[in-house]
Amino acid sequence: MKNKDSRRQFLRNTSLAALSFGILPAVAKTTTEPNPNSPILCDESTEDAYGQGPFYTANAPTIQNDMLADSNELGTRLILSGQVYNLACSEVIPNTEIDIWHANDSGAYDNTGYNLRGKATSNPQGFYVFETIKPGLYLNGATYRPSHFHFKITPPNFPTLITQLYFDGDPYIPTDASASITSGTFDATNRIIPLTTNANGDLEGTWDIVINGDGIPLGANNIHLDKGMLYSASPNPFNDRVEIKYGVFQEAKVSVFVYNIEGKVVAQLGKKLLSPQKYEVVWEPDNNLPNGHYFIALKINDLQVHYLKVIRQQ
Repeated sequence: MKNKDSRRQFLRNTSLAALSFGILPAVAKTTTEPNPNSPILCDESTEDAYGQGPFYTANAPTIQNDMLADSNELGTRLILSGQVYNLACSEVIPNTEIDIWHANDSGAYDNTGYNLRGKATSNPQGFYVFETIKPGLYLNGATYRPSHFHFKITPPNFPTLITQLYFDGDPYIPTDASASITSGTFDATNRIIPLTTNANGDLEGTWDIVINGDGIPLGANNIHLDKGMLYSASPNPFNDRVEIKYGVFQEAKVSVFVYNIEGKVVAQLGKKLLSPQKYEVVWEPDNNLPNGHYFIALKINDLQVHYLKVIRQQ
């Protein structure tokens, strides 16, 4: 994505997690929220200069219950989510296979089995999510490689992208022959993402993938933050109640949807004509809605302009 500094600051200011819902009326605030972001143009996700690397194992299993690392895996828990877009960022691409592998907390790869190796698939809204640990460091010659995930990303009937993802603030990025590249085919700039800490003390990050493929025009991307945005969903993780704060930057019909990881709508706030202001809405989820990751989506005039991920834990 272009406008890189604005995008990174936006990501730092938005929280991640998963959810469930019940409806209460939205309450308008008295102050108008200025538009904090100009529209974001679209850049294709790049290859990594190191490519696949020596530690890939084919035929990794499908990730179960969004858990790449089981609950006993040593290390700092990390939740990564995002959406898969076509090259214009005008459509999302469902059914994209996302093959992930990475080192354990000590910087070692499992080269005999499939620990910390697995495949996720983007859902009908193009969303993907998985929970794992932050990869440890390992020596590459005389210096350490920065913490990173490996990806092989394959949209239906289109070529595979092989790349790596890094994290803001890693001290070894400037000295890494791959992560330090800032232009050209292997530009890693948009593959270095910020991480935040949620209420459980787990790290969370967002990485939207832009790749060649046939998508569906949901309008489901953050190009449209000039129209409105979600500010927060709290507490997050939550149990029986979550408060959603959002802004509308132009008079429009506005609605809030909640999707589960399979892409099904589990809750909806009815469409309302709203003026440019800040709003709040409280949702109380049905007790039968299971724990896990959910996505809250804000729609302006039927265009999905922004989403947040939340987690329900009972």
